[in-house]
Amino acid sequence: GIKWMSSMEIKLEDVKDKKPAAEKLERLRREKINRFRNQHRINIQGTDLPDPIATFAQLQEEYKVHPKILENIQAAGFHTPTPIQMQAIPVMLHGRELLASAPTGSGKTLAFCIPLLTHLKQPRNKGFRALIISPTRELASQTHRELVKLAEGTGFRIHMIHKAAEAAKKFGPKSSKKF
Repeated sequence: GIKWMSSMEIKLEDVKDKKPAAEKLERLRREKINRFRNQHRINIQGTDLPDPIATFAQLQEEYKVHPKILENIQAAGFHTPTPIQMQAIPVMLHGRELLASAPTGSGKTLAFCIPLLTHLKQPRNKGFRALIISPTRELASQTHRELVKLAEGTGFRIHMIHKAAEAAKKFGPKSSKKF
């Protein structure tokens, strides 16, 4: 037989049909992301966390990371992100706080330097705009070295200060008051 319906009934029926399909798609997407995290041994806690990235190119597409920074990443020999970078970079680019643990040499420095430079957007002549405090001089040197490589060609000035007297000579005697 023929089924007669008003246009309102058709619209309501369409909404009913689409809702379960949208929920199913979202559930499938979540399952895919969870499989990805498990495959890369990424353990997370928290709510409303951004999805991990699989490639550095996604940073350009999804987060508008400066193309020169991505070029510097490639030039440094990094072709695919490590697990800590896959999840930590998106979390920090969303402005979320993060406590991360990963083995030495896993890419933690790059994982926090990329969002740092991205949040600063572009160089400005306004003094120090970001400060990284390191527990050892060796770690400070490593972080400085990585940031210099990462920021090359972007106009950012990267400095390492480890003695107040040297800082006064380098930035002027009033630098402590100024910054």
